[in-house]
Amino acid sequence: MNVIIDEACLDTMQSLLGEQFSDTLVFCISEFERLEREVRESLPVDLEAATRNAHSLKSNAAQFGAMSLSDSAREIELFLLEGDVNSAKESLSNLSQQVAGSTVKLQQWLMANA
Repeated sequence: MNVIIDEACLDTMQSLLGEQFSDTLVFCISEFERLEREVRESLPVDLEAATRNAHSLKSNAAQFGAMSLSDSAREIELFLLEGDVNSAKESLSNLSQQVAGSTVKLQQWLMANA
C-alpha cells in the first residue's frame, strides 16, 4: 500500500490557518477515522449515507493533502453512485489502510513542522 501525502497542501493550509492549523489537523485526522467508520457501518444498510460519508472523506482528505486516502474514498463513492455495492465493500480494507497510513504520516509531518 502506498500512502501519498501532498505536503504542499499542508503548507498551504498551515499558512491559511496559522495558529489554528495544528488543532484543525488533529481534528481532521479524527474525522478521517470517524468517516471511515461511518462508511463501513452504513454501507450494508444505508447506501445514501455511505455515499455521503465517502464523499466527505474524499474532500476532507484532499484538502489536507492525504491524496491516496482521497482517491480510495473517491473510488468507493463512485462504486456506490454506480450501484456496485460489492466493489465498494471490497474497497473497504484499502480505505481502512489508507486512513491508518495517512494518520501516521500526517502526525509525523505535524511533529516535524509544528
